[in-house]
Amino acid sequence: MYKKVQYGVLFILIAMLSATSVVAQEEFIDSPSRDLVNIPFEQLIGGIIILHAKFADFPDTLNFILDTGSSGISLDSTTIKYFGLVPTPSERSIRGIAGIRKVSFLYNQSLHFKGLSVDSLNFHINDYSILTAVYGEKIDGIIGFAVLSRYIVKLDYDKMLVTFSTNGTIRYPRGGYLLRPSFNQLVTQPLRVKDNATINSRFLFDLGAGLCMLFSKEFAEDSSLLHKKRKKWVKQGEGLGGKIDMELTVIKEVKVGPYKFRKVPVFVFDDEYNVTSYPYMGGLIGNDIMRRFNVIMNYQKGDIYISPNRHFTESFDYSYSGVELYLIDGVIVAGDIAKGSPAEAAGLQEGDQVIGINKNFSLNLNQYKIALQTPNEKVKVVFRRNGVIMEVDFKVLSII
Repeated sequence: MYKKVQYGVLFILIAMLSATSVVAQEEFIDSPSRDLVNIPFEQLIGGIIILHAKFADFPDTLNFILDTGSSGISLDSTTIKYFGLVPTPSERSIRGIAGIRKVSFLYNQSLHFKGLSVDSLNFHINDYSILTAVYGEKIDGIIGFAVLSRYIVKLDYDKMLVTFSTNGTIRYPRGGYLLRPSFNQLVTQPLRVKDNATINSRFLFDLGAGLCMLFSKEFAEDSSLLHKKRKKWVKQGEGLGGKIDMELTVIKEVKVGPYKFRKVPVFVFDDEYNVTSYPYMGGLIGNDIMRRFNVIMNYQKGDIYISPNRHFTESFDYSYSGVELYLIDGVIVAGDIAKGSPAEAAGLQEGDQVIGINKNFSLNLNQYKIALQTPNEKVKVVFRRNGVIMEVDFKVLSII
């Protein structure tokens, strides 16, 4: 089941391999596409897709995030250490919202789904401990362009299935809309956003981002998009290189093809490392919008086909508590406490060990985050500080 993750918004931008040249696509094959395998997936907060697969000849089943915002494929540094592997250093670099770093590789490796093996993959190595802490379960790697570009990939959020199909001619189902994005390892899609002004711009199509939309501050200021009286809420984002401060607000409308979403939560951040490639792009569209469609990604043809699914009309997450929760060494810990937030006013502090919320003492990170995502409701948080068990209560605010 979906675990109510429609109410969750995470502030994660997956690191991307820097690439400036257009990747030449193979000549489109005229034979009909055929389905190869259906793979069940799980969803985490914000609609993040988790696929289970095995690496090389190792028997362990690993957790991979499916991410159109990644231009390659990667493994977590602790995972390869567990396997006893030594990667090869390189001069390649990856960029994230909080830093740039060089990466090492494991070359010419394979990835095995149940019913499908993908060979000749070059895995870059990154530290995904922050993702593991945010989601509350081990994140072993990220599947991006290196795999997605080899197949027609169908995402069915109603059935919770990913279908990998051969490249070739395909008849898209009725009732949807054909997007024609730009493919340059990463995928960029023209969108219309509306608030104080109506702006048409390109946005990174990023299914690995558990949020609705993310704008660079430079884009927001130069376009005069946001209404001057629009209230902004302080939030913390996590990504490559660490944590950064963001602002959370709401804009009047986002239009994807012919489909309109109103009162959409968006995040604005200082894009110091130019992850969004401004002015070419204004930011990104994440999976808390795109999970509302069943999606067919046809990299070789340059198509993305979207059809509204049963999640299309679900409410966005408008909650604001001001506390971020992480699972660290098996303990749920309060991270950043935003100044002026309900959590700060109640007395929560960074480092408090959260034991229970609203009489739920399951120590389940996902359930605790869901409990903090009901606007205008009072919550009671039980926590341990310096060995002493304490409790506070506060009202979760609404950002609209």
